[in-house]
Parts: sequence; C-alpha cells; structure tokens
Amino acid sequence: MATAGAKGGKMTMTTATAEMERMSVEQLKAVKEQTDLEVNLLQDSLSNIRTATSRLDLASTALHDLSLRPQGKKMLVPLTASLYVPGTLDDSNNVLVDVGTGYFIEKTMLEGKDYCERKINLLKSNYDQLFEVAAKKKSIADEAGMILQAKLKQLAPAT
Repeated sequence: MATAGAKGGKMTMTTATAEMERMSVEQLKAVKEQTDLEVNLLQDSLSNIRTATSRLDLASTALHDLSLRPQGKKMLVPLTASLYVPGTLDDSNNVLVDVGTGYFIEKTMLEGKDYCERKINLLKSNYDQLFEVAAKKKSIADEAGMILQAKLKQLAPAT
C-alpha cells in the first residue's frame, strides 16, 4: 500500500489519506484487512517483548539475591518453572547465563548482571520502535476504515 515519495522516501498521512480516497471499496477493504493483520502481529510481538523483559528482570533480581547469599547456603534450585531440587550454593561469584537455544556461558556475577541489563535495554529499545510502528499502522487502519465507511454510505443511497 505505501509507496515511497520522491523526496523523503516516506509517505505522509495526508498523502496516504488522499491515496486511499482514490481507491475502490474492494481495495480499501484489502488495505484495512492487511493493516489490521499487521497491527495484530505487531501487538503479539510487543507482548512477547514484554514477557522477555519481565523474565530478564526476574533473572536480574535473582542474581542480586544470589550474590547476597553466603557460600555453602542450602537452597532450592529451579530446574523448570515448577520443579525445584535441594542444592547448596557452591560459588556465588560465578553463574551460568542462558544465551539461548540451550547454550550456557559461565560468567562472573557482575558480568551476568551486566548481560541482563544490556538485554533489558535492547528489548526496551525494540519495544519503543515497534510501538511507534504499531501506532502508525493502527492509524492507517482506522483511516482506511473511516474512508471505507464513508464510501459505503455514499453507495448505499444509490442502490
């Protein structure tokens, strides 16, 4: 739907509105459906980013709590979200960091905390960028819906 302009490469909202007003009802329906689908996908991505950020926040908090415990402390070790086994804190200065797809890297406590913070900042940056894109897509979908309704009202008395 969006075409790049000769000057800036981006379509302004008024250009998009003018272009949509020239479209047929069928084309407008297609644009509305497509942008609604894109908005839903972006909202799913935003939800996934929020979930990942909250998990990293929990991991960062767990690292902080772990750094305060003395060596030799008895504790429950999570194997899964609902399965814990008894264990003993052997070394509170080194941790294993899950970097994805089953790979773990041994890092110092400070490096582990830094890793979590960097990932959280990256996810927040990505979230902000996706949120802007989703808002623009949502406004395009709303505009297409309003133009479509207006065209359908114009056609209704004619039939």
